Amino acid sequence: MDSAVCSRLQPGRLIKIQRSNGLIHSAIIKTVNVERLSVSVEWSEGESTKGKEIEIEDVVTINPEILEEIPSASDVKENLPLQENVTIPKQKRRTTLSKIPAPREVLRSRSTRMSVITESQGSLQDNEMEVDPSTSTQTRNHSTVPAGRARTTRPHCATESSLTNVHEVIEEHPSIRSSSSANPVRRKSNIVKEMEKMKSKREEKRAQISEIRTKRAQEFDSSCPNWEFARMIKEFRATLDCQPISMNDPIEERRICVCVRKRPLNKQELHKKECDVITVPSKCVLLVHEPKLKVDLTKYLETQAFRFDFSFDETASNEVVYRFTARPLVQTIFEGGKATCFAYGQTGSGKTHTMGGDFSGKTQNVSKGIYAFASRDVFLLQSQPRYRNQDLEVYVTFFEIYNGKVFDLLNKKAKLRVLEDGKQQVQVVGLQERQVSCADDVIRMIEMGSACRTSGQTFANSSSSRSHACFQIILRRRGKLHGKFSLVDLAGNERGADTSSADRQTRMEGAEINKSLLALKVE
Repeated sequence: MDSAVCSRLQPGRLIKIQRSNGLIHSAIIKTVNVERLSVSVEWSEGESTKGKEIEIEDVVTINPEILEEIPSASDVKENLPLQENVTIPKQKRRTTLSKIPAPREVLRSRSTRMSVITESQGSLQDNEMEVDPSTSTQTRNHSTVPAGRARTTRPHCATESSLTNVHEVIEEHPSIRSSSSANPVRRKSNIVKEMEKMKSKREEKRAQISEIRTKRAQEFDSSCPNWEFARMIKEFRATLDCQPISMNDPIEERRICVCVRKRPLNKQELHKKECDVITVPSKCVLLVHEPKLKVDLTKYLETQAFRFDFSFDETASNEVVYRFTARPLVQTIFEGGKATCFAYGQTGSGKTHTMGGDFSGKTQNVSKGIYAFASRDVFLLQSQPRYRNQDLEVYVTFFEIYNGKVFDLLNKKAKLRVLEDGKQQVQVVGLQERQVSCADDVIRMIEMGSACRTSGQTFANSSSSRSHACFQIILRRRGKLHGKFSLVDLAGNERGADTSSADRQTRMEGAEINKSLLALKVE
């Protein structure tokens, strides 16, 4: 059947196929895969050409005329030439007559029983020609048969005894008599047999695939909805030679430096058993694994690579991030320049954790943030002989922008105004500068300002910063500005899906945050 069907399903033949949406249209066969019992077809939609792979059984179901083109075994037999005037030698039939099978042999099959009776009858007809003419009329009368029979003479005595034995066997076994008179059972055609073989092969294939999936599921948490994607990502990472950034890597000076930091899965994501789809193979590359589905619902990964000046994985500490991002800028302000460091990302991405310091619950350790690291380096450089005699004084400011308004975090959250001076420079009017003499003084200022900063609960983060915070380290010489280092912790931008279930105030905050970030991009 496989060869017969495959011979009809030749490349270039036009057949009908059914799409996943139920649409049936014509397609052209391109290749036939006998091992997988499938064909590949193509069709045109507009200006594009599409294709798919279909099992032969599905093709036969939609195109029943293919089976009609294959001749069945009964058709082949009907086309064979008839053999006329076929006779059996008398001597052979007589020999067969003398070897009538025993009753047990007769019981073996219906075909055996029928052959015995037929041969016996044939012998009877032949022996009728040899009846002695002197046989009594009474004997002939007993041997007569009903009208319509070809023979009216009594058979030979040997034939009569043989036929009597056969009838005795039939009388002793009623099942033989009933089976001989019943209608013959139809034999299955070759097409049905081959279709059953194809069905069994398909079931075996599905069983093998199910067994493979079960084994793979045992390696992962089967309750995870995306365990198959997690397995694919794990197998992909096994092929990589990851070399993350370390403290020993050299620092390159850049006027503009763009870095990215991967955060680990939070508690909410771990509770939902979500997949980690970010991989950092080297110090400047980040990979995003996007789960995808083919037309036939086969799952696969689409990996996209992004390049940055520096990329940090989830194991990188704040100190490592500071070394390659903000630390090279500290030298700039001692040389009389200005520098700015931004932390940008979505809500819950870890900006405040990086800039302000590690969190333990709702308590923040500000000594482990970029604010504190930058302050320590400022006082370290101030004590060096190169800058010791320049009479540089260190000041800090800390303010926030919330819903388009500015508040001083070091002055009981007093409201400030942002104006432009005669030199077209933007100035925050009323902002207090606090003089500091050591890193510990700076840490106290950071703690004071962080406690006053506006925060709230969002869909993505239970303690989210709802305002933009700007911490500045200012160097002055005899009251005159010498250098300024601004460290900005921007509020996280939010997607519409994250704010759909929020209250009115949260939605207004999100809109204001996104609007201010858009203005920042334009500038």
